[in-house]
Amino acid sequence: MAMTFHLDVVSAEEQMFSGTVQSIQVSGSEGELGIRPNHAPLLTAIKPGMIRIVKQHGEEEVIYLSGGVLEVQPGAVTVLADTAIRGSDLDEARALEAKRKAEAHMNSSHGDVDFAVASAELAKAIAKLRVIELTKNAM
Repeated sequence: MAMTFHLDVVSAEEQMFSGTVQSIQVSGSEGELGIRPNHAPLLTAIKPGMIRIVKQHGEEEVIYLSGGVLEVQPGAVTVLADTAIRGSDLDEARALEAKRKAEAHMNSSHGDVDFAVASAELAKAIAKLRVIELTKNAM
């Protein structure tokens, strides 16, 4: 039997996932993190991206996270996300439009462009598109 741990993924709106998992992969502030059973305790910020969950019996689920905090404790992992959306619930057309707008905003020659805000919006749109693609491939 595979080793497992308990995972909770919670957003401001709802609890997105609660259950036993084999592993997760999440976009940390310093890069991609893989969490497996008996991982060292950890507290880190997460950036816009995805969490890939490998459930107890090997099924996978992908959820978009707009950012938040990851806490790893012995036997339990908690993700507190600003926003969390299941890959199957994301709208590809809206994500593509958000990406286009963010790119246009970044390339604007107007002096009032807030590059950091535009860059963050672009990162979120790209992350959503990545989750959509992974969800499509899993089906």
